[in-house]
Amino acid sequence: MPFSPSQLKRRLIEAGFEIFRTRGDEVVLAERPRENLILDSLVSVRCGPPLEVRATFRAQRSAFQHDDEAQLFWRVRGLAAVASGFEERACHIVPVSDPGDASHLLDEFYDVLVAAEAESLEAAVDLLRLALGFDKRLI
Repeated sequence: MPFSPSQLKRRLIEAGFEIFRTRGDEVVLAERPRENLILDSLVSVRCGPPLEVRATFRAQRSAFQHDDEAQLFWRVRGLAAVASGFEERACHIVPVSDPGDASHLLDEFYDVLVAAEAESLEAAVDLLRLALGFDKRLI
């Protein structure tokens, strides 16, 4: 059964997840490292059919200043190797600009997006719980 983003969001909340935002046909889950802090978990689910659970693995350029682009993506793919059953869908560099001066680059994120299809909401919930447990950041 296909879900609209609002239906999917409601069902995920009923399943006990906290939502960070909805972006088009994708519902992004939140993580809460402290009671008063909510962050993007780097885990989302895209409306289907089939539903697609996504996880983004990330490294910051500032943490590995001497690595070139290939080495940074190699590091991130090594981190993403824990995501068995997920397939790499994309990799990209995300610039982090100074909020006061968009022309000033503060850092860069090296992201690898992996995804797995789920034939049912129950299967997607299981995959989401698994993905939320992944260590997704190299910092």
